[in-house]
Amino acid sequence: MDKKTKVMIPCLLLAAICSSVFSDIWKATVVRNIDALVESCVVIPCSFSHTGGNLPTSRLRAMWHYKDRSPDTKGNNIYHDDPTMILDNFKGRTRMLGHLGQNNCTLEITDVKNHDNGPFCFRIELVRTEDNEPTKDKFSFVEDCAELNIIPSPPKPTLIHPKSVSQGEPYTVMCSVIHTCPTHVPELTWNLKTSGVILYQREIHSGKMETLSILTFIAEVKDDNSELTCTAEFSRQQKASSTVRLSVTRIENYNHIIIPSAVGIGIALLFGILCIFMAKKYKNRIAELQNQDGTMWNRLSRLSRR
Repeated sequence: MDKKTKVMIPCLLLAAICSSVFSDIWKATVVRNIDALVESCVVIPCSFSHTGGNLPTSRLRAMWHYKDRSPDTKGNNIYHDDPTMILDNFKGRTRMLGHLGQNNCTLEITDVKNHDNGPFCFRIELVRTEDNEPTKDKFSFVEDCAELNIIPSPPKPTLIHPKSVSQGEPYTVMCSVIHTCPTHVPELTWNLKTSGVILYQREIHSGKMETLSILTFIAEVKDDNSELTCTAEFSRQQKASSTVRLSVTRIENYNHIIIPSAVGIGIALLFGILCIFMAKKYKNRIAELQNQDGTMWNRLSRLSRR
């Protein structure tokens, strides 16, 4: 091993250690791929760490820029504290939702265009208190950038419902839609006018939100084979709907058979009892007449002998 190689090995090790320490201090966590609906908004979750320790927001300056463009050049940023540094196409369409003092660099883009693909990278600068000028402590996280998957039309909501229910039972249908704009939540509505609706909002994944509407009503015979529609309305009155056909099973009512049958059986029993009573009474009367006839015949026989 020559002297040049012996010198290079310690230098490379030192560089690797310094790079590791440096990357641990300057670090950003950004959602790298996220869906964005045209004409709606999108929120890009972002968090970071820096070398300055715990600093207030006033000591930090944030910007978002295209990955292949320098943030120091005027008009190359999609977000900047100085509006003159922002691209004309993004002016008035971007804002920071998080507090830099809490290491939150979350960005919102409104009125999404079909060419807002990115990738967009975050940059942080530490500034001096006295003149608000940046120090040498600054970092662009070009290895952790966000790309937008542009969606030209709103997604249809998903419906979950039972195959069928019986008449008079509760019928519950769930309607949900996924979105990436928690600041402008899509509104879910039903074509059935009822007060039995419950709404939920929850985060299902970093950057993805779910809006859920649960409708419950008592199923009637008239609801069978009818259509139930859930409509999701996004920003700029963009709408998408899904429809399900209801199936309500009728509960058979046998009263029209049971009641006449019971009445007929009752009348038959009553008539049978009456017949038995009359037959018994008639039998007794015949026996009495027979007894009377026998007595008179005996008397006549005795008289004739005399």
